Amino acid sequence: MVERITRANGEASRRRILDAAAEIAGERGYAGTSISDVSSRSGLPKSSIYWHFSDKDALFAAVIEDSYERWLEEFNIRVSARDLTPQELVVLLHDSLADFPAFLRFGHLVILEWHDTELSARAKFLDIRRRSLQNMSAMFERTTGVDAPAAASLAAVALALVDGAFLARAAGENTLADSSALAAVLEAFVDRTRTI
Repeated sequence: MVERITRANGEASRRRILDAAAEIAGERGYAGTSISDVSSRSGLPKSSIYWHFSDKDALFAAVIEDSYERWLEEFNIRVSARDLTPQELVVLLHDSLADFPAFLRFGHLVILEWHDTELSARAKFLDIRRRSLQNMSAMFERTTGVDAPAAASLAAVALALVDGAFLARAAGENTLADSSALAAVLEAFVDRTRTI
């Protein structure tokens, strides 16, 4: 019984830390997020943060992983375990990331900020992107009938469209707020790929 309570308290503390770090990182970026700030925001001592995470980089990697898992759970509900056309997938990605923007925002932060050493948070996000591209490519190969290199190109274009729309939305530009525009661009690329 004591072990179960201790584990529950540990999980609740970890959740508070992740939520606080995500809030601060969303406001200030990676460089502007400190363990002291996370401690203040979460209401937990620094020792508790260091008990869960070895350093700020490990914390940020966990924030990226956590936000990705939360987004993926919601995305999988929308997909309902079916193969999607490239157009359907880009619309679902665009719309789901509008509802759960934290994952992509944190990933972009660690990719765009320069650091002397490679961050495990950056490596985590790049690994997630690599796996996502592989999964999209395999799905596009099945749903479009194009070969593997063409499907990989389709996946790269789909991800670039979603990234661009996400950044435009963050900049307050609503020109790509309608996901059907992204679907039309990708559909044209699919048609072009089939004729090459």
